[in-house]
Amino acid sequence: MEHADLVVIGAGQSGLAAAALAPRHGFTRVLVLEAADQPGGSWPQYYDSLTLFSPARYSSLPGTPFPGDPDRYPRRDEVVDYLRGYARRLSADIRTTTTVTSVTRQDGVWSVRAEDGREFGARAVIAATGDYGTPSVPDLPGRAEFGGRVLHAAGYRSPEAFAGQRVVVVGGGNSAVQIAAELGPVADTTLATRRPVGWTPRRPLGRDLHWWLKHTRLDIAPIRPLLAKVPVSVIDDGHYRAALDQHGVDRREMFSRFTGEGVVWADGTKETVDAAVLATGYRLTFPYLEDSGALGTEGAPVHRGGIATRVPGLGFVGMEFQRSFSSKTLRGAGRDAGHVLKRLRTATAG
Repeated sequence: MEHADLVVIGAGQSGLAAAALAPRHGFTRVLVLEAADQPGGSWPQYYDSLTLFSPARYSSLPGTPFPGDPDRYPRRDEVVDYLRGYARRLSADIRTTTTVTSVTRQDGVWSVRAEDGREFGARAVIAATGDYGTPSVPDLPGRAEFGGRVLHAAGYRSPEAFAGQRVVVVGGGNSAVQIAAELGPVADTTLATRRPVGWTPRRPLGRDLHWWLKHTRLDIAPIRPLLAKVPVSVIDDGHYRAALDQHGVDRREMFSRFTGEGVVWADGTKETVDAAVLATGYRLTFPYLEDSGALGTEGAPVHRGGIATRVPGLGFVGMEFQRSFSSKTLRGAGRDAGHVLKRLRTATAG
């Protein structure tokens, strides 16, 4: 067994932030275990045109500003390049193509086992795999009989494959709207949602929304129960609303079921459809922690601010509303990582 002070599982934005800050909190020997062949987390798998809703100045990890114009909104590939460059500058030992299958604790030491049989020991572990690895696919009536294509947004890359088709995009969040807006010019597209789409201006009163979040301190406010109930809203400067209108992308109440040829809309109308893109989010899962004692009855981590409350020496980074509005973002990863590392240092001292 190979030993370290800290094992971080996942080399996405949260795992890299934790690895960068770990030495400041007394964790000298840090191992980062990543299932993919390069650091970057889920970013390389997102659709080609994905654009951040936070400007570059609010999209940085600890110690390294996002390069270029700080007021621009970076694209997916820019984020991937940034994360991989960030990883190369870290002192941590990053092991790629290392899929973690189990994490257990015995005699005060965590044992982290990889799929290939390698085993790593550490006094503390941070689970930083987030919730973008497991798409949330709703159980839609009639899907098994539908003869068209159904894919989650995680499998969507670009609109060309849907040219000339009738497409329904399911979901009312940022990704659903971005995908529907770019499908509009090449396909007959409808956005299907359970409630009207909410819109939040990107630059209220001439300032980017994230400037307001920072200066009102809502960005870091520990108001998790309230934030979790905030309705989904799309951040837009008018570009996406205009694109939907320009290309005839309509919004309809969610269809009631699939048929062999298409869908049945809420009013009973049947329509032939070629494809459905499900922009329905992701599920938070930690299969490698099933035998750790850290999860509740439904598989969710039992924690307070990212610190496991059922077992010592285990932390989480990168969960939505973990501590604040920004927990699952580039700008929030460093804050949460520092908070978790400080408490893990105290818990594992001596």
